[in-house]
Amino acid sequence: MDAIPSIADLKIKLFADGADLGGIRAMYAKPFIKGFTTNPTLMRKAGVTDYRAFAREAIAAVPDRPISFEVFADDHATMEVQAMEIASWGANVNVKIPITNTKRESSIPLIGRLSRGGVVVNVTAMFTLEQVRCTLDVLAPETGAILSIFAGRIADSGRDPMPIMAEAVRLAAASRPKAEVLWASPRELLNLFHAETCGCHIITMTNDLLNKLVSVGKDLDRFSLETVEMFWRDADAAGYDIGVPSVMPELALAEGTLR
Repeated sequence: MDAIPSIADLKIKLFADGADLGGIRAMYAKPFIKGFTTNPTLMRKAGVTDYRAFAREAIAAVPDRPISFEVFADDHATMEVQAMEIASWGANVNVKIPITNTKRESSIPLIGRLSRGGVVVNVTAMFTLEQVRCTLDVLAPETGAILSIFAGRIADSGRDPMPIMAEAVRLAAASRPKAEVLWASPRELLNLFHAETCGCHIITMTNDLLNKLVSVGKDLDRFSLETVEMFWRDADAAGYDIGVPSVMPELALAEGTLR
């Protein structure tokens, strides 16, 4: 019999990923949510028009857990100015730096300068172990950091992300123990348990995925019945009619059509 998964047994930290202030406040009310991440794409999707104002409100809603905000410049000099400004917004603020800019120019030198300056960087859009190694090489050993590896998008390429994630955890532990490996872009709730198996320190999940936590460990027979009930309710509510008469259960039994 397969083991029944349990949230209580997990060591990994759950971060909520989103830019809807209502959703951020709702997730902050849950003690098992240990941090928050955002990015410009999520902010645009949520209708954010004033970056600084949004960040201030989000920090006020999350005063005592890590929260990441991303630079959005495409040259490293401006990224550095933005990073220092973002870092000044609060002691719990982490600064997301993309591993490269759109011109394929590496952000590694900038990451090193920020880390040596005491800024907790969240290095984002990482996909390869070479990127991980180069990042670890420049991180200040005394400064915390997050390595956001996009495991979900790696999986979208047809590759198994788990060996990459497990090796990233090993590399970080060997050289920069204050650097935490984050499983980014999960595609399903099962990825939470994948990340735990790999030894990842953090997984970031959207509210839609986090809301599925109630299903962890659910009895599968019960889950099956609930699914059938959902299909029936939706068909009934839609008023679907195939055009054949319904068969009364008593008649069906009498004719031997039901066993």
